[in-house]
Amino acid sequence: MDVQTHTTWGAPIMWDGIFQAELYDQKHKSNRSSVALTVFAVGRYLDAYLGAFLNSSERHFMVGLPVRYYIFTDLPEKVPSFQLGPQRSVEIIKVEGHSRWQDISMTRMKIIADTIESVIRHSSTHIFCMDVDQVFVGRFGSEALGDLVALLHTWFYRLPKLMYTYDRNPKSSAFMLTGDFYYHAAVFGGSCASVKAMTKACYQGILRDMENGVEALWHDESHLNKYLWLHKPSKVLSPEYCWDPLIGQQNEIHVTRLLWAPKKYKDLRPNV
Repeated sequence: MDVQTHTTWGAPIMWDGIFQAELYDQKHKSNRSSVALTVFAVGRYLDAYLGAFLNSSERHFMVGLPVRYYIFTDLPEKVPSFQLGPQRSVEIIKVEGHSRWQDISMTRMKIIADTIESVIRHSSTHIFCMDVDQVFVGRFGSEALGDLVALLHTWFYRLPKLMYTYDRNPKSSAFMLTGDFYYHAAVFGGSCASVKAMTKACYQGILRDMENGVEALWHDESHLNKYLWLHKPSKVLSPEYCWDPLIGQQNEIHVTRLLWAPKKYKDLRPNV
């Protein structure tokens, strides 16, 4: 009773204790669900985070389902080797590096949409897109799958809406004065069709802003929040699914599944 378990439009908000993992696993195995996991490891982020992300994913992400990793990097030769479990595979795709981390963040929306259309939709039923500077520490399983899946931002889920950092610049395509929640762009997913539609729309908004000499406050995350306000997610993940240990103990956080890795912005983002 201490947390909200459903949105006003009826979508479940996934917290520990409100679902039976075994039933979800049985359902998705029966449906032959398969999952693509995209991650961008560009520049210094590859050395700093990719190995821990991949190795922990093998222990905790969608265990028991077919998973195909799509690693986007400007340094394919530096991708570390890691032990793949049964029904799991990896594809490394070279992408262009950028001098500004903001450009990497925003360009990924186009790359994800294009790769879904050309490759992913032919081999996977679902997709998750994640930032590389995270580590899995607990089950991140089939209960997280849905048509359009969003994540409550761990730093905002307890705050009043007035404090959400939406882009309130009327000149931006991401402009919004209010919304339902504040969603984190470090984790989003869904069916291939739904994620393609969302990432394509976000990138189109980014292009319109560029044409107008505008850059959204939180870049692709601002556009993601605008899209998810207009197109309600079918499932929302609680902050268990991407928790920042710096916040400390919270009574409603019974388990953690994915943790923010320590940020090293001064070393990794030279233009901060």
